[in-house]
Amino acid sequence: MKTYITLTFIALSTLFAAMVYPIDGYDTTGIKRLYRLQKMEMDSIGNKRIPNGAYLKLEDIKLNLLSRKRDSLGAILVEDNDFARKIARITPGGNYSLAVLDMTNPDSLKYAAHRENVGYQPGSVGKIAVLNGFFTELAEVYPDNFELRTGLMCNKRVKARYWGTGDHHTIPVYDIDSDKLTKRQVVASDEFSLYEWADHMVSVSNNGAASVLYRETMLLDAFGRKYADLTEEEAENYFVETDRDSLTSQANRVVNQPLRDLGIAEDDWRLGGMFTRPAGKYVGREGGSLGTPKGLMKFLVALEQGNVIDEESSLEMKRLLYMTDRRIRYAHSNRLDDAAVYFKSGSFYKCDREKNPNCSDYAGNVFNYMNSVIIVEQPNGKKYIVCLMTNVLNKNSAGAHMYLASSIDKVVNPT
Repeated sequence: MKTYITLTFIALSTLFAAMVYPIDGYDTTGIKRLYRLQKMEMDSIGNKRIPNGAYLKLEDIKLNLLSRKRDSLGAILVEDNDFARKIARITPGGNYSLAVLDMTNPDSLKYAAHRENVGYQPGSVGKIAVLNGFFTELAEVYPDNFELRTGLMCNKRVKARYWGTGDHHTIPVYDIDSDKLTKRQVVASDEFSLYEWADHMVSVSNNGAASVLYRETMLLDAFGRKYADLTEEEAENYFVETDRDSLTSQANRVVNQPLRDLGIAEDDWRLGGMFTRPAGKYVGREGGSLGTPKGLMKFLVALEQGNVIDEESSLEMKRLLYMTDRRIRYAHSNRLDDAAVYFKSGSFYKCDREKNPNCSDYAGNVFNYMNSVIIVEQPNGKKYIVCLMTNVLNKNSAGAHMYLASSIDKVVNPT
C-alpha cells in the first residue's frame, strides 16, 4: 500500500505593494519615505510610477458623506434597482461577491450588491481592522485631543523585536541624510515611529509591521496614559507575565469590538489574530478571520460619514489609504489613472502540489482568495466605493479585478 503525502503551500500576501499617504505629509507625520517623494516633486524629477490621480495634497482629501452622518448604515445600503441591474450585467459568475455604492450625490445614493453576505478570508484587507483598533485606543487614551494622538504617533518609536519578523515582503527604508532608499525585510532591530509602522502596514502591506502595530494597540489598551513612556523591557514583560488566554482574548477584543460598535457583525467582518507566526509566542488566534463585501462596505461608508471613532480619525485613516505609487490589481485599471483612489488589497491562497506541481503564486488550487476595497474619486466629481472579494481557483485574478474595475467605472462614470 502506498502512502501519499500532499504538499501544500499557503501564502498570505498582497503581491506587489503600492505606497499610500499624500506626498506632502512628511511635515505632519514624520514618515521619511514621503520626504523623498516630496523632494522629487519639488525638484521636478519625474516619477513614472505615480499616476495623475496620486498628487492630491493633505487639504484636498475630504470625507464624502458628512451630510449623511446621522443616517444608519442600513438606511444607506438599500439597493437601487436600476443601478443594481447595471452592475449585475457586468458581474462575472462563479465565486465573485461585491458591493458598490455610488456616492456622487450624497442626497441620492445608489447601491448595488451581488452575494454581498458571502464570507471570504480577507487576507491583508484585514489590516484595516488593526488600523481601526489602533486609532480607537488612541482615542481612548486622548479622548479630547487629536493632536496628542498624532503627536504620539510621530514621537513614540518602537522596535520590531521578534514580532515584526517572518514576512518576506519588504519595507522602504529611507535615509534622509544620504538620500538613499533601501527596500528590505523587517529585522528585529528595526525601530520606527508609530506613524511609520502604520505606513509600513498599510502602504506596502508588510505583515511584520501589522503585528507590531497590533502589539502596540494591545499595549495602549493595557497601559493607557502610561503607554507614552513605556520602555521596551516593560512592554515585553507585559506579554511574558500575562496569561496567554488573557492576551488572546484581549487581542481579539481590541480589533474586533470597534467593528461591532460600528454595527459590523462578527459574520460581516472579523480578524482572528496577528499576521506573523513569531507573534504567536504569547498571543494566540481566536475565531478565524472572515470578511464579506457588505461588512467591508459598512466600514468604508462609516469612514466617509466620519463615524469611525470621530471625524478626525476617519479622515486620517482615509489619508493612510490614499495611494501615491504604482497601482495594482483592481486599482491598476487605466480608467482610474486620473482618479484619487483609497485602496487596500489582499490575498490568501493554498496550493496542493500533489494535485498540480505547477500550481503558481496567487493561483491556488485549494483556495485562492483575492480581495480589493477601494474608494474612487474621479476629477469630474464621480465618487464611489467598491468592495470586491473572489475565490477563483487556479487563476491569478489580478487581471480580472482590473477589467471589472474598468467595467464598474463605465457604469458609474460613463463619460
